[in-house]
Amino acid sequence: MKKSKFLLSAALAVVVSVLTSCAGGDRNLPTSDKYPVIKIGAANAQMKTTYPATIKGIQDVEVRPKVSGFITKLYVQEGQAVREGQVLFVVDNATYQAAVRQAEAAVNSAQSGVNQARAGVAQASAALNSANAQAATAQLTYNNSKNLYANKVIGDYELQTAKNAYETTQAAVNQARSGVTSAQAAVKQAEAGVRQAQAGLASAKENLSFCYVKSPASGFIGSLPYKEGALVSPSSVQPVTTVSNVSTMEVYFSMTEADILALTRTNSGLNNAINSFPAVSLQLADGSTYNHEGTIVKTSGIIDPATGTVSVIARFANPEHLLKSGGSGKVLIAKNNNNALLIPQDATVQIQDKFFVYKVDAENKVHYTEIKVDAQNDGKNYIVTEGLKLGDKIVSKGLTTLQDGMKITALSPEEYEAELKKAESLGEKQKTAAGFMEAMTGDKAKKEDAEKEDK
Repeated sequence: MKKSKFLLSAALAVVVSVLTSCAGGDRNLPTSDKYPVIKIGAANAQMKTTYPATIKGIQDVEVRPKVSGFITKLYVQEGQAVREGQVLFVVDNATYQAAVRQAEAAVNSAQSGVNQARAGVAQASAALNSANAQAATAQLTYNNSKNLYANKVIGDYELQTAKNAYETTQAAVNQARSGVTSAQAAVKQAEAGVRQAQAGLASAKENLSFCYVKSPASGFIGSLPYKEGALVSPSSVQPVTTVSNVSTMEVYFSMTEADILALTRTNSGLNNAINSFPAVSLQLADGSTYNHEGTIVKTSGIIDPATGTVSVIARFANPEHLLKSGGSGKVLIAKNNNNALLIPQDATVQIQDKFFVYKVDAENKVHYTEIKVDAQNDGKNYIVTEGLKLGDKIVSKGLTTLQDGMKITALSPEEYEAELKKAESLGEKQKTAAGFMEAMTGDKAKKEDAEKEDK
């Protein structure tokens, strides 16, 4: 019985060895020098460069009062959607209402002065008409007196009396005209007083309107550091709130000077580069990709000497209001490379920040070779920048069992998969046989144990 158990254990060990070598991540052939080898060729690769970014509303407006006073009424809450012109809060306006009433009284008083001045013009005009009539009569009398004097009907006394009367009426006409002019000047002065009073009233009403602080734009309310009863003024350190228009978001990120130079040279100028720039994507703080693409609209045009970068702005539609002003993310810019040397990541060995492959020579010997890859990758493949060239061959799987200078039997990936399937099929058969052997041996052992107990 002990001998039977020993044979069973040995058989199971063989089966386990075969199955272990066929399973797992690399799925290597058991005790074989056969390895899959691929030939390096040019491929079309699209890589994405990421840039840290900050998110702002297309219009973030700080709201500050234009007059000083205590907040008597707060009409909004943080995060509330508001429309342009909507009243947000009210500043104590009793003083400003009194100023409006005083200005209205001043306007009424000035208007009354205009009415009085106009009445004076009418009175002066009537006096002028009367003076003109008297002057006309006196002139007629004087002319008749001159005719009578010439005919020696009247003497010098009568003629001089008529002349004096005529001159007196002329003086009265001139005085009446001066009165009309003065009355008209008084009207103009009174009208100027009305305009001044009206300006004072408009100013008082405007100051009163400043007590009703309205939203300068449509958007969402930010924080509200001041509550009802708080004293605010135009010189307050903090704004009373911020209104963010988030229908469209502006995403700010920085590109290196080298990137900007490459874009400028490729597109014959930075403006052309911006106009022809492909759509960009936005990766949110949770790692997900925003479901709307953005468009680059402008750059600062000036390189920051401290960072060596240029500020770039991309705009993203925000119909669901998912993006919030002040948020962060990453801008993803796709880059196409039509002649990339693309290799599977499984075909590389990474040690710290270095990458290695097993390059296969004409005699099917492998050589442990360092390569350099692009930092950007899709998670499955690497773009080789140094260490390999078109036509080179590398081992694509089973690298953990290779050694530098080792000679292998090179298979195509398809041939290697076929060999794996054969090995796995054989492993399944051996597993079934081992199970049958274990069952048979177990039954025999149980029978022998029972016989011993009976004896």
